[in-house]
Amino acid sequence: MKARTWFSIILMSPLVFAAAQDIPHLRKQGTATQLIVDGKPFLALSGELLNNSATSLEYMKPVWPKLVETNLNSVVAGVSWAQIEPQEGKFDFSVPDGVIQEARSHNLRLILIWFASWKNGLSSYPPDWLKKDFERFPRIQLAGGKSIELLSTLSAANRDADARAFAALMRHVKEVDGQQHTVILIQVENEVGVLGDSRDRSPVANKAFEGPVPKELMDYLQRHKDSLIPEFRQVWEAAGFKTSGTWEEVFGPGIGTDEIFMAWNYARYVGRVAEAGKAEYPIPMYANTWLYGGTVNQPGRTPSGGPLPHVHDIWRAGAPGIDILSPDLYNDFVAFSALYTRNGNPLFIPETRGGPDGAARALYAFGRHDGIGFSPFGIDRMAGNDPDLANIYDLLSQLTPLIVQHQGNGTMSAVMLGPNDPPEKVQVGNYTLVATASRPRVAPGAAPPPQTQPPAAAIFIAAGPDEYFAAGSGVSVTISPNTPGPPLAGLATVEDGKFVNGRWVPGRRLAGDDDAQGQSISLRNMGIQRFTVYRFR
Repeated sequence: MKARTWFSIILMSPLVFAAAQDIPHLRKQGTATQLIVDGKPFLALSGELLNNSATSLEYMKPVWPKLVETNLNSVVAGVSWAQIEPQEGKFDFSVPDGVIQEARSHNLRLILIWFASWKNGLSSYPPDWLKKDFERFPRIQLAGGKSIELLSTLSAANRDADARAFAALMRHVKEVDGQQHTVILIQVENEVGVLGDSRDRSPVANKAFEGPVPKELMDYLQRHKDSLIPEFRQVWEAAGFKTSGTWEEVFGPGIGTDEIFMAWNYARYVGRVAEAGKAEYPIPMYANTWLYGGTVNQPGRTPSGGPLPHVHDIWRAGAPGIDILSPDLYNDFVAFSALYTRNGNPLFIPETRGGPDGAARALYAFGRHDGIGFSPFGIDRMAGNDPDLANIYDLLSQLTPLIVQHQGNGTMSAVMLGPNDPPEKVQVGNYTLVATASRPRVAPGAAPPPQTQPPAAAIFIAAGPDEYFAAGSGVSVTISPNTPGPPLAGLATVEDGKFVNGRWVPGRRLAGDDDAQGQSISLRNMGIQRFTVYRFR
């Protein structure tokens, strides 16, 4: 009997492994990380609904067709803890079930947001039974002992109630969607952090702050000392690279250390919630960030303790169950995109702008940083009214097979240029491409174009040693060799066209004025061009 049992396990184990691999997961390709859905890389051409849209199936009825018309392949939708657990331990999944079913019927994937302990740095989504029991479920306190409606990260009761509810949700998602894979990604909480102060100043928090930095964190920092985020490493170095001590002894006094302390406590809490969910259904999970504007970070004015770029190492140490640290990215797009791709962090942008700015940003995110997904906020308001987003998502859908093939291997890049930005060089394959923002022609005596015009953007993919595809708008491009051989490069064949079912269908053959007599290509109106290059001296 025992032999038969073990034989059965041996026979079944490959099937179990295959089933685990079939669910949405992350996979490395070169330097990139890809989101794999049904065995294939998936680019999330998405949009985030307004916070409460997905709490009503009736409200969503007219929205679904508009999402399809805007060429989305996925949608980011919230799940309210208060709605699914109206009484402690009693769950109602009828609304999430309806959202999953409607998304599936419209051939859309779902990215769910777990609106639970925190949303935008406050606690508005926990159920009423939890909110009313402030003794059992304590809040954070600010300077002077002022309580605010913000659940404490240092309460096991808070954390465990959230984790139990999230585990129940993920268990249910597996039951209703484990085969179809409509749900592909989960956001755990939303824009966490302390508002109004740099840290929690309740008695329990003060005691923890005055106590030793947890050994678990110190061990992580020592193991990863040479690869820590530079600005964080500098903080630790300035305090003497101590391997034990209180928070201020290890990281120095000031609000920066307050933020590090809160980052650890938020990461441990969110990480435990994620672990509880993954124990039921281990699809990829991410945490998002309310970013500061410009170059100045002021903990407390923006949530203190969230996964901002300078505390990524704290979050990696405290929340290993979180796969992606994501920016809600409205300003300084180029700079923050780069900051959120350090140390192998995949770029998924769950909130950003739509319109012409969004179109340029989407092209840049996927082409320059091997992005996993892009998602303008308030998609239910803009769907059907944003031709720029619809057009860029149509373009990216055409390019998806090429993009996923070339992610992570140095054969793809992108640029995004303002009207007064200097030309930018990018190395793609065997050639260096110099991209310049095309400046609109102005007739004599006419007013100059507005300085607020959308950025120019282009993506470049080397399909072969001397063959390229380029797509974008407002960019002209010249080419020069970067490998041994004849020093000059010229354009051979240039054509516009489109991809149909993954196959390139050429349109016009371009020469003369349309390629500057063989010297440069010009990208307009988010079109696609294929060009080949030859060498000469």
